[in-house]
Amino acid sequence: MELDLSPKLAKKVYGGNGGSYHSWSPSELPMLREGNIGAAKLALDKNGFALPRYSDSAKVAYVLQGNGVAGIVLPESEEKVLAIKKGDAIALPFGVVTWWYNEEETELIVLFLGDTSKAHKAGEFTEFFLTGSNGIFTGFSTEFVSRAWDLDENVVKTLVGKQSGNGIVKLDGNFKMPEPKKEHRLGMALNCEEAPLDVDITKGGRVVVLNTNNLPLVGEVGLGADLVRLDGSAMCSPGFSCDSALQVTYIVRGSGRVQVVGVDGRRVLETTLKAGNLFIVPRFFVVSKIASPEGMEWFSIITTPNSPIFTHLAGRTSVWKALSPSVLQASFDVDADTEKLFSSKRTSDAIFFPPPN
Repeated sequence: MELDLSPKLAKKVYGGNGGSYHSWSPSELPMLREGNIGAAKLALDKNGFALPRYSDSAKVAYVLQGNGVAGIVLPESEEKVLAIKKGDAIALPFGVVTWWYNEEETELIVLFLGDTSKAHKAGEFTEFFLTGSNGIFTGFSTEFVSRAWDLDENVVKTLVGKQSGNGIVKLDGNFKMPEPKKEHRLGMALNCEEAPLDVDITKGGRVVVLNTNNLPLVGEVGLGADLVRLDGSAMCSPGFSCDSALQVTYIVRGSGRVQVVGVDGRRVLETTLKAGNLFIVPRFFVVSKIASPEGMEWFSIITTPNSPIFTHLAGRTSVWKALSPSVLQASFDVDADTEKLFSSKRTSDAIFFPPPN
């Protein structure tokens, strides 16, 4: 049975007046299960607080919109309190406890992409809440909790039963959350919109790659990531990952067209991508995108913690430029003039091509 590669939108899982949590289901996007990848979004309204939780998956978080505060506790470490803003990427290894808070009018939206190879369900994140109506304390008897923390059972009943919220709650506007510390961002977060560019093509596009060099924690997550901004009507060169990395892409802004070609030269996807879409390119499949006049921006995770190795099929460094003229003639079954015309085109190093004049 052929895999459905069509892009999908996330669906709401839970939420209330403090915000909501959305995820992509492997039943609707089968490549999530196939690639052992999970994807979800957290949206917090003003004074929305995402209760402390940990997950069965290592993730990369990316702030799509707004400003807020994140609390992160690595195993056997002190709490880090980070000011976060649009463009921030944060690596979240296994065993990390996190909470998220928004004190501003603008909705705070955080994207999570991660590896579910060790998760309870392939292609899905399972969250374990420390507090709330479905928190871990609710599963233990008051006797166990009181003995573990040396507390009176009446105090335990208050601790376990007072917070009736599930996952996300709305705090009183006067409630004071911990103040973020600037030094806590070091090594924990990287703003992809402000980081040095790895690729910058005039009227083409720009790329920032997230890897172990600029955010060492991604080595523990086992994933790399990149933010790609394609200018209006520009094209991203056809290419494929030659180190078997899987690409999971979320469209952050704008829109554009995409084509994916797979086994036996068959086009397996041709569609229009829009903001909010998530789609996955299988290993070794060739993908190319053309932005609409408004441009297109996307955030991707790559299933390797270091810079992936891509083979591009256009431009000066493409595989065609490396092959001998006679091999090209024989392969295409064309004459020398046609081969020379083909080889003389796209002589730049670019992976992004500006629109035609």
